[in-house]
Amino acid sequence: MNKQIALLADIKISIKAIVGLGNPGPTYAYTPHNIGFLILDKLCELHGGTWSEKNNMLIASVDINDKEILLVKPQTFMNNSGEILKHLQKRGIKQENIFAIHDEIDFVFGKVTIKQGGSARGHNGLRSLIAHGGENFLRLRCGVGRPNDPALVGNFVTAKFKETPDQVDGLIAKSVDMIQTILSEESFNSSL
Repeated sequence: MNKQIALLADIKISIKAIVGLGNPGPTYAYTPHNIGFLILDKLCELHGGTWSEKNNMLIASVDINDKEILLVKPQTFMNNSGEILKHLQKRGIKQENIFAIHDEIDFVFGKVTIKQGGSARGHNGLRSLIAHGGENFLRLRCGVGRPNDPALVGNFVTAKFKETPDQVDGLIAKSVDMIQTILSEESFNSSL
């Protein structure tokens, strides 16, 4: 993890919002595609935030390492996640101020990495964010694995986790720790 954070030290970023990608509603609540929502729920809980709904998104303002951060869960369904960007821009939050949290089927379950910019790589939530504002934003890629048959990917990411609750909690905890570390690094704070 420290190696990845060191790689980002040269990137001048100012994170103002963390956007967890997922689908609204109880049907999708505990699925790989909703790992972004689950991670934001844990961050909100740890930092005493309260969710409210506005402009087709659930939002909570929290203080992480002495920095006010807006947590955002789009309620547009995954494929239209980018629609929230116009509302964030009205709050002074630009594309480069966003830290997107999403599932990554190209990684084994539990692998978590950071990436700055780049393509959507087949992820419809990322595709929508990019289409509405460009690719210049930080991402936390949370490995959820993939089925052997590519034709089953859609069902795989929207079905309940096959892993145990302890394994899912471990992925959430690892991701939360990485987010908090990134927001506390001096190299980031100097440019925040």
